[in-house]
Amino acid sequence: MIDDPAPSPRGRPARRGELDAGELRSDSPAHVVLVGLPGAGKSTHGRHAARHLRRPFIDLDRRVAQLTGESVRRIFQLRGEPAFRKLERQATAALALEPAAIVAPGGGWIMDPENVALIRPGAIIVWLRVSPVVAVQRMGARVRLRPLLAGADPVVALEALLERRAANYATADAVIDTEVLDWHGVVKAIAALAMPVGGH
Repeated sequence: MIDDPAPSPRGRPARRGELDAGELRSDSPAHVVLVGLPGAGKSTHGRHAARHLRRPFIDLDRRVAQLTGESVRRIFQLRGEPAFRKLERQATAALALEPAAIVAPGGGWIMDPENVALIRPGAIIVWLRVSPVVAVQRMGARVRLRPLLAGADPVVALEALLERRAANYATADAVIDTEVLDWHGVVKAIAALAMPVGGH
C-alpha cells in the first residue's frame, strides 16, 4: 500500500519533484513511456493517447514476442524471466532509432535500471497508478493469462508486486491516478505531458 499526501486540487496526489499532468513540457520528448501494474490500462490508454497525438503506439511486450516468434507467456515458461528481461532490454534499446511514440512496456520494465537509462534523457516516464483490487477487476478472466499472476490469488500477487515495485514506479516523471480520472481524463493528462508549450 502506498501512503499518499493530501490530494491536490486536481483530484490527484502531488509529490515533490513530480510533474503535474497539467504542466506542459518546454520540449517534446522522444517517447512517453507508461508504467504501472498489470491492469493499469497502459495499452488501452496508450492507444487512445497515441491516436489523439497522432503518434505511433508501441506495445513493448509485443516487440519482445516478435524478436523470438513466441508469446511472452511462452518465453516465461520455456526460458524464464531473466531471458525475457534480456529481450526486453534489446527491445528498449531499439526505441532510440524510432520517432516519438507512446510506449507501453510490461509492468516490471521499470525494475531494470538499464531500461530506464536507455530511454532517458528525453523521454517522459508516466506511472499509471491503480490499486491491485481494481486492476484485477479490470482484467477479469484475462488475469490468468498474465505469467506473473497465473496460479495464485491475483490480488495477493499484485499486492506483492506493488510492494516490490512501488519505489521504482515513484521515480516516474509524473503520476496519473487512473481511479480518479476516467479514460478521457487519463488520455488528456498523457497528451498534456507529451505536448510542448504552445503545442496543439
